[in-house]
Amino acid sequence: MSTLKGLVSVLLMVVITLFWSVPLIFLTLLKVITPTRALRLVVLRGLNAVALNWIGCNLWWMRHWLKPRLRVTLPEGLAPEQRWLVISNHRSWTDIFMLLMALHRKIPMPRFFLKHQLIWIPIVGLAWWALEYPFMRRFSREQIDRDPRLAQIDRQATERMCERAREMPLAIFNFVEGTRFTPAKRDAQNSPYQHLLRPKAGGIAQVLSQLGDQLDGILDVTLRYDNPRPTFWGFLCGREGAISLEARKLEVPAWMCTSNYHDDPLYKERFHSWLNALWQEKDQALESR
Repeated sequence: MSTLKGLVSVLLMVVITLFWSVPLIFLTLLKVITPTRALRLVVLRGLNAVALNWIGCNLWWMRHWLKPRLRVTLPEGLAPEQRWLVISNHRSWTDIFMLLMALHRKIPMPRFFLKHQLIWIPIVGLAWWALEYPFMRRFSREQIDRDPRLAQIDRQATERMCERAREMPLAIFNFVEGTRFTPAKRDAQNSPYQHLLRPKAGGIAQVLSQLGDQLDGILDVTLRYDNPRPTFWGFLCGREGAISLEARKLEVPAWMCTSNYHDDPLYKERFHSWLNALWQEKDQALESR
């Protein structure tokens, strides 16, 4: 029975995606031929509206069909006109929909940092490209050592994201660990945390140094699953256990807006200390529950 429920869930997601792909493709083509950035921003707002409706439709059937047991704690004062950096631990693809379920229309249209390979997903990849999501190549240290110019590709993608956030309210989402947590990955990277992987600082440090003075703050999200091995398929089948999502607001420290992470070793060290302390606190919170 749960497998049938999962297949129906996939069908619902496909049908809704196909329905909203019609205005999406039309607006994407219009955006491509629009001659000025000011007019493209008008089209982009239309694309945002399409994306928000796609998200809303999927959240509606998930709430009524899958009935996830999600406990949400949010700070007061959130609004769609604000700008936020949202950081979170990462356990499953389900995380994305739990974040959206908790924050949809409470903060601006989300922008996730995505792996470059995801651009090839039919329709959805086109939507992410049209909405100007940052696609990250994530070159290895060995590749960058052989060709230092590769390091600039992801940095430039992040810089473009910051430029977009200056043009309109955005919520920039980042799973700081860079990949989904598993005990095997934790052990392979010798993580000092029990429930988390080592956080990657570069992307959010660049966002905060370039955009920190315009952000309304940082939303630090901690996701916890009662199921020790959550999967997106299990969620679609209605087999997921209780999930808690706790978000707290952090002010952007003034020192984060004063230097460049990639050029200033002292700033880099200070940022790593701040992020590692935050991750240690998050790990202790996950352990205590």
